[in-house]
Amino acid sequence: MHYAIQPTLTPEGNTLRYITESSGSTFVVKAFAGGLLSAFAHNLTIAIPDFEGEIFLNPDAVERSSLRLVVHSHSLMVTDEVNEKDREEITRRMYHEVLESDSSPSIVYETLRTSGSKLGQQQYWFALNGELTLRGVTRGQVVTARVLLNDNTLRADGEFAVRMSDYGIRPVTAAGGTIRLKDELKLSFSISARQRE
Repeated sequence: MHYAIQPTLTPEGNTLRYITESSGSTFVVKAFAGGLLSAFAHNLTIAIPDFEGEIFLNPDAVERSSLRLVVHSHSLMVTDEVNEKDREEITRRMYHEVLESDSSPSIVYETLRTSGSKLGQQQYWFALNGELTLRGVTRGQVVTARVLLNDNTLRADGEFAVRMSDYGIRPVTAAGGTIRLKDELKLSFSISARQRE
């Protein structure tokens, strides 16, 4: 069965509450090199190790489910094998020029509307229509995910794309502008959460 998109409502009825566990989760950003010398540049893989979230899931009325997730921007780290000097430079620019972590320490995603369908026993597909706030700028963001319930745990897997320019982030360049990161970032996640009262 398929549920129409409706405004997220206050959790009620058979709604289950889950709290994310970053230690059992993976959340990754992929940035891709472009420009004249992009063949000699490396794509970047950035891990998001520190985040917290709250999920309300109503198995009987999926449209009443919701999510709020907060990422601590100072936790992002480059996972590629690069020399220490490059790693320090990339990290510095990521915190100060891209994320502006000092003035905007949190990246927040919150659903406004949810739709989805039940795929099987304890399995669901969700389309989350929400808002992503980055560097103090808020934009609409759709996230799709497959969700599996197992006893008192939840596992959500999915991916989505974000354009840096939507949040006022100028193109990140190197080597005199001959290498630049493409505007679109790809994010993928496999998030674990545990049921709470």
